[in-house]
Amino acid sequence: MKIKLVLLERMMHLGAIGDLVEVKRGYAANYLLPQKKALRATKENIAYFESQLSEIKARNEKAHADALALAETLQGAWLVLVRQAGESGQLYGSVTARDVVECLSAQDTSVSGSQIFMDGRIKEIGIHTCRIALHPEVIVDVTLNVARSEDAAATQEKEEKKRIKAAEEAAQKAEKKNKTRQKNKKQRTEKKPTQKDTKEGAKGETKDETKDETKGETKADTQES
Repeated sequence: MKIKLVLLERMMHLGAIGDLVEVKRGYAANYLLPQKKALRATKENIAYFESQLSEIKARNEKAHADALALAETLQGAWLVLVRQAGESGQLYGSVTARDVVECLSAQDTSVSGSQIFMDGRIKEIGIHTCRIALHPEVIVDVTLNVARSEDAAATQEKEEKKRIKAAEEAAQKAEKKNKTRQKNKKQRTEKKPTQKDTKEGAKGETKDETKDETKGETKADTQES
């Protein structure tokens, strides 16, 4: 069963400030309402929202600015999570959004689990990524370096960055090669005579030959006379 709400801030996949939306009761009761991200769409609440609209927008603008500032420090960041694992690299347990929250908290960065988006639980050693929604309009990508030790994590990071650099260089070379190929193709096309030019050339040659033959015949007739 769904319930109608008025949004107090922009929400991904839902809408902007002031939008009337319908969501499941559980989502409203467990998240949107207690987090003060929305109000029940009653006549009284809508009137209250309209009276507080300028203040709500100002509050949202500040949150957006704070998120942008935090994004500058988090975008492209590498988080190290040391975990025990078997010889195959399988973790004894898993890494979840809560682990990412704790890791960021240790670095004096406060986010909630609901702001972190992962492709399921991480269950093996290696380099992984997650997205953090600091604000509905500000999302950053963070690299999760899951390893058996700090030293192992450092080695993984070095190897991964080396791989990324090699891939970028290969892509640049391929792009340069493609541009050169396109340039050469364009030059060949410009130099190649068109069908019209060929016909006009052939017509010109035929005309010149006809003139020469006529001139020769006229000269011969004159001499014979």
